[in-house]
Amino acid sequence: MTTLSFLPSWPVLLAYSAAVFFIAITPGPDMALFISRTISGGRRAGFAAMLGASSGLIVHALLAAFGLSALLAASATAFSIVKIAGAAYLVWLAVGAIRHGSSFHVPEGPPEPRPFARDFLVGLGINLTNPKVVMFFVTFLPQFVEAGDAHASGRLLFLGLWFLMIGMPVSAAIIVTAARFTTFMRKSPRVMRGFDYGFAALMMTFAARLILTR
Repeated sequence: MTTLSFLPSWPVLLAYSAAVFFIAITPGPDMALFISRTISGGRRAGFAAMLGASSGLIVHALLAAFGLSALLAASATAFSIVKIAGAAYLVWLAVGAIRHGSSFHVPEGPPEPRPFARDFLVGLGINLTNPKVVMFFVTFLPQFVEAGDAHASGRLLFLGLWFLMIGMPVSAAIIVTAARFTTFMRKSPRVMRGFDYGFAALMMTFAARLILTR
């Protein structure tokens, strides 16, 4: 009976799982996006954004497994381009929230159906243009793979997908919880507008942190 070569040992997997769980529950631009889309468009919109962000993580896991993320991290020019693009994307989301009140706007009645792809692509963009995610897969993930491991690529891919398996239930719970607040939000326009400004402030803060990332 053979074991799967890409599986880490149980102690390594448990340590990695604990670290990933705490990372997953730490507030970030993706979490703020899931909440805003859920409140403005219902659970469907929230899950669309979550699936988009998850797809971005899959791309990063594949890149890390085949070494491309490491090349990106090693190139100051390439990293700067991704960093500026990510910061600009977050600023764009912040400006949109202030100008249009679209981040936490709750319609009077049931949310109108809107293209699934729109929220999916916004979620995808959040993770594809986030250098913090790149650095996670380049600096944190390899700590759980031994140097010279013949199965390093498979192990890195497994750990990257394991990150997704832990993060998705956490995100889903956040989306379900946010959906329960829509009734309260409909009755409190000032609170809704306050959330718009809060969302914008978060996006601007994360954008500033990205620009300062070295």
